[in-house]
Amino acid sequence: MSSRSSQYIRIYESVRQDIIDGTYPVGSKLPSKRVMAEDRGVSVITIMHAYELLMEEGYITPREKSGYFVTFDPTFNFDVSAGYQRDAGAQFLLVDDEPGNAGAEDKAEESEAFSFNIYAKTTRKVLTDCAEEVLQKSPGSGTVALRQAIAGYLARSRHINVQYDQIIIGSGAEYLYGLIVQAYGRDISYGIEDPSYKKIEQVYMANGVKVERLPLDADGISSARLWECNAGVLHISPYKSYPSRVTATAAKKREYLKWSSSRDAIIIEDDYESEFTPSRKPEETLFSLDTEDRVIYVNTFTRTIGTAVRTAYMVIPRSMKPMLRERIGFYSCPVPTLDQLILAELINNGDFERHINRVRRNNRKKK
Repeated sequence: MSSRSSQYIRIYESVRQDIIDGTYPVGSKLPSKRVMAEDRGVSVITIMHAYELLMEEGYITPREKSGYFVTFDPTFNFDVSAGYQRDAGAQFLLVDDEPGNAGAEDKAEESEAFSFNIYAKTTRKVLTDCAEEVLQKSPGSGTVALRQAIAGYLARSRHINVQYDQIIIGSGAEYLYGLIVQAYGRDISYGIEDPSYKKIEQVYMANGVKVERLPLDADGISSARLWECNAGVLHISPYKSYPSRVTATAAKKREYLKWSSSRDAIIIEDDYESEFTPSRKPEETLFSLDTEDRVIYVNTFTRTIGTAVRTAYMVIPRSMKPMLRERIGFYSCPVPTLDQLILAELINNGDFERHINRVRRNNRKKK
């Protein structure tokens, strides 16, 4: 990260914390970019980038010819016994569940495609270096090599700091959803976004659980329906939920965590596609905000590497390990060892992150 990049990230994090702590209360006006730049000893451009990040995540909003105002309220409390509060008139853009503009979709995916030559070169290297190891059976939770690589990547890129033994490898996110049902049972209902990626509901229903559809507003699940529902597990896609493309705001993410705490519920954070955000920083995850071990983080390499790579992973809080080991620890890992070692090498040698950074730069240019 360049010095200029690290400057605006540091300022973003500092101002964000001031907003969360109430130094800048909701409705208050932030110092102008010029005043903030003079105060921090940086350029106005650096402050502009920091403010852009705060706007993207819903901490502040600009008002024409007036400046930037705080929209995040850290003291907002939901009266769980009496009901809820919500914004009126919220809307979102709904796109087709099956993309109608195939040409545009194909062109976008082509520009984000991982290099076949790099993948082939890495495969040859793994076959040469690892020899007969590629034919060995993977441990139930996945190879140590891949889980260590993922743990390092998450620490570097997502502010998710976990040990490799908190990571479970599976053959796609749908497989992991099934494991979650095996772990938490069918006697509770599972809340999902409405609309949501149709396979999420299909997998849960195929596993015999009751599904509650929770409608989306412009900033995430409707507060009304969230606090009325009886779900014991909440499955959300905070970044660009498909097909609505709704992204949860910073306040909504904290509302999800408040809800899970008040209900003693679990949140499944489905982080599909978030690596390709056009933002100058990675998206803020619920897992990194969670202080009560209530969030299970799920992601997949299907989007970042390619649809042929049927490998996903979930990250579990350390306190959940004993229970999950008892209930699903007997399952074998369905991903071949060779595939796991290839992914580990791509992460460790930097090719994976270089690819993500290239796509993100391209997405910023498009934006």
